[in-house]
Amino acid sequence: MIGLDMTLLALLMVAGVALDWLLGEVSRWHPLVGFGRYAQWLERRLNRLPGSHARGALAWSLAVLPLAALSVLMTILLARQSFWLAAAWHVVLLYFCIGLRSLRDHVMPIAQALKAGDLAAARSLTGRIVSRDTTQSQETDLAKAAVESLLENGNDAVFGTLFWFAVAGGPGALLFRLANTLDAMWGYRTPRFLAFGCVAARIDDGLNWIPARLTAWSYALLGNWRQARTCWRTQAPAWSSPNAGPVMSSGAGALGLALGGAAIYDGEVEQRPPLGMGRDAVAGDIVRAWKLVSRTAMLWLTVMLTISMLMTMLFTISTTGGPHA
Repeated sequence: MIGLDMTLLALLMVAGVALDWLLGEVSRWHPLVGFGRYAQWLERRLNRLPGSHARGALAWSLAVLPLAALSVLMTILLARQSFWLAAAWHVVLLYFCIGLRSLRDHVMPIAQALKAGDLAAARSLTGRIVSRDTTQSQETDLAKAAVESLLENGNDAVFGTLFWFAVAGGPGALLFRLANTLDAMWGYRTPRFLAFGCVAARIDDGLNWIPARLTAWSYALLGNWRQARTCWRTQAPAWSSPNAGPVMSSGAGALGLALGGAAIYDGEVEQRPPLGMGRDAVAGDIVRAWKLVSRTAMLWLTVMLTISMLMTMLFTISTTGGPHA
């Protein structure tokens, strides 16, 4: 039964990714957008300066736990009604949580604008996906920002979601994405969020620890292995995030690019630790980074399907006593 369950989970994962690829991100009434607005409402009412860890923990619990519990309850109720309804529920949850097609739709127009020499459009498009100031950025700065965003969000929006779907189905994917969204909204080291967002940041760190390292290994495997491993080992410790460091340093090394370094945030230049090694990024490297992320997604799906088939074969052999002469 375990092997059969694993096979089903793998097929549902493929179906969810395929649905995302075919339909892309819904333009209106996206559940995660609604969740973000609810999180903003909670933060405005519970976050009082000076910030409080307890209030942050309460806000996180009110935001995530009811929805996670509801998804589990729906899974149980639908499974009692119909196998196919329950399967569809898992696929729909994964579809709304994963962002593979969305990554492509956000970064490829930046590459196209840069190739066309339209810096104004490229700056505007890049400013939509990163928090740094892009108003005076040149091609290299914009390409670097887009590649970094691709590499990091490959883990946050794609591979972490797939990992937790493999662990706990649709509810697992939902729990991860809700926690990751709160970290993106509250996990800042600013006076307003340093204490309040601490719980959200630490929970996301914990949920992301294994997926981030699997992502870093995958980037290395599909790119320049030796360089990716060197960059991961030497550069990741310099980053404050225990998960972004391995993912982005390995990805930058795999692509043979020099990322990190200076970026403007809130009008001030921030000197970030280096990522990768090699030349500066250009427009074509956005496409290369996207291909690395998409190939990694295909690798994960292939591995999941392969493991499920092997488990099914082993289960079948163990229950039938193996082949007979």
